[in-house]
Amino acid sequence: MKMTEPVDRSGVALRGSLRLNEPMAKHLSWRAGGVAARAYVPVDRADLAAFLTTLPRGEPVCFVGLGSNLLVRDGGFHGTVVLMHSPHGAMRIEGDLIYAEASVACPKVARLAATRGFEGAEFLAGVPGTVGGALAMNAGCYGSEIWDAVAKALTISRAGRLNERKPADFEVGYRRVALLGSKLGEEEWFLAAWLRFRAGDQKRARARIKELLAKRIAEQPLDLPNAGSVFRNPPGKYAARLIEASGLRGYEIGGARISEKHANFIVNPKGRARASDIEALIEHARDTVKRRFGVDLVPEVRIVGDA
Repeated sequence: MKMTEPVDRSGVALRGSLRLNEPMAKHLSWRAGGVAARAYVPVDRADLAAFLTTLPRGEPVCFVGLGSNLLVRDGGFHGTVVLMHSPHGAMRIEGDLIYAEASVACPKVARLAATRGFEGAEFLAGVPGTVGGALAMNAGCYGSEIWDAVAKALTISRAGRLNERKPADFEVGYRRVALLGSKLGEEEWFLAAWLRFRAGDQKRARARIKELLAKRIAEQPLDLPNAGSVFRNPPGKYAARLIEASGLRGYEIGGARISEKHANFIVNPKGRARASDIEALIEHARDTVKRRFGVDLVPEVRIVGDA
């Protein structure tokens, strides 16, 4: 249900829209999952700041971009989801940096960088999410990660305060990012980043993007609902190879299937998978690989909500 009137909580007039019992399958790339008790679509940064100040202390909050790294359990998320993806998110050149808001899809950053004569951003064309999501998990592919390029980041706190952060404020690792002194994703969230790429050749950068996209299409099941890579690659190994060697390529639980094209992808081929099917398949793959090879696979996918 969408409230058409501006929301007003605790005397704060808001301009965005609040949706109650919002089906999250509409917002997740798996096209599966439960409902969110509340979902808010902010009009702009000021509106988002005002909205966050109205939330009860301790209420769970989940920021969602393209929903490509998230699963909401069938029992739903009993908190507030902030829907951040926007085709109108700001992106511009500022000196030798590229400024991109959290709502911008990563491939758009890759294209802007290439057309403006930067190199090194091409990998972002293969990241199926927004800048905000990429910052939160240090997303990357083809040997590069977004935090290799972050010059500074803008965050917003639950109190609605904006903070310009340096890379030194964060502990960054493989597919994980923590904010020193605060709880990233619970008390503070990304709003934008300034990214630094090297000056280069436009034609070479655009050709590299075309090459990486062709590789992605050839190797990944992009024609079926999926959430990208399900597991992190263990040190010195590839999760897909371990899953395939365990005989799980094409294995199904309910409506969810381990992709025949890329074993580190779980797909929802007929759009009928429940979140519980996907989660059960994740656990089955983990258990099987652990039993066969003694390797603990760590999920990249964030799972929230009640079963």
